[in-house]
Amino acid sequence: MRILVVEDEFITRKLLLSILSIYGECDVAVDGEEAVLAFTMAHEENRPYDLICLDILMPNKDGHQALKEIREKEKVRAIKGPDEVKILMMTVLGDPVNVFEAYNKGGATSYIVKPVDKIALIEEIHKLGLLVK
Repeated sequence: MRILVVEDEFITRKLLLSILSIYGECDVAVDGEEAVLAFTMAHEENRPYDLICLDILMPNKDGHQALKEIREKEKVRAIKGPDEVKILMMTVLGDPVNVFEAYNKGGATSYIVKPVDKIALIEEIHKLGLLVK
């Protein structure tokens, strides 16, 4: 599995890498701009990501903006449904407005609230069909 971790906070980024690196190859982006660039480069190299763990609150370009741009780039490439990258939104904001925006406006695949719990994270990835129990 190929994973992109998009997180501006150093400690959370390190935690996610330590949890996810046993499940596949992990790359890192520190904001939404880098996330969109990494997504684009992965497709140009014909090595797309299977999972993007995307923080919402970040500088330069937030997670909602990055999510929308990634989904638009998939539309241009005619990537639909089960072939879309699984995007797991992560934030300290568990309020209904952010959940609604991530799912209904942006096309997020899943959503978890930080601080990241290892068991909950792995369970979400299982639900996405990327890991077999």
